[in-house]
Amino acid sequence: MNAAPPHLLLVEDNPMDVELTLQAFKRRKLTNHIDIARDGEEALAWIPRWEAGEPWPAVILLDLKLPKVSGLEVLRALKAHPDLRRLPVVVLTTSADNQDVRSAYALGVNSYIVKPVDFDKFVDVAAHIELYWTVLNAPPV
Repeated sequence: MNAAPPHLLLVEDNPMDVELTLQAFKRRKLTNHIDIARDGEEALAWIPRWEAGEPWPAVILLDLKLPKVSGLEVLRALKAHPDLRRLPVVVLTTSADNQDVRSAYALGVNSYIVKPVDFDKFVDVAAHIELYWTVLNAPPV
């Protein structure tokens, strides 16, 4: 029996970007379930769930510009957690600001991707994310 494909957590407050991401994965026929947190507070609410034994996502796709709690604060909390700091986090944001990039890497982000505006390019980005983080990458056990 084949195991279910690993799921992803998308942390994104913009409904259009959520839909764009879901459509990009669907268009590539990617079968990974995507959980959605619509702000930083919802993202942080996953931590106790994972501590209680819910499966970790293969990767967290994290926007930086979030209401309630910023993406950098979410990243800081994840990377400060003794177990969850190993969880791969990919910043997927519209910000190409050098300070945002430096801050994210200083906090331990695994990758920083500026969202392409063109849908076809975004589909390619989604495919690369899925291929690398859910198929090729060997997560810690």
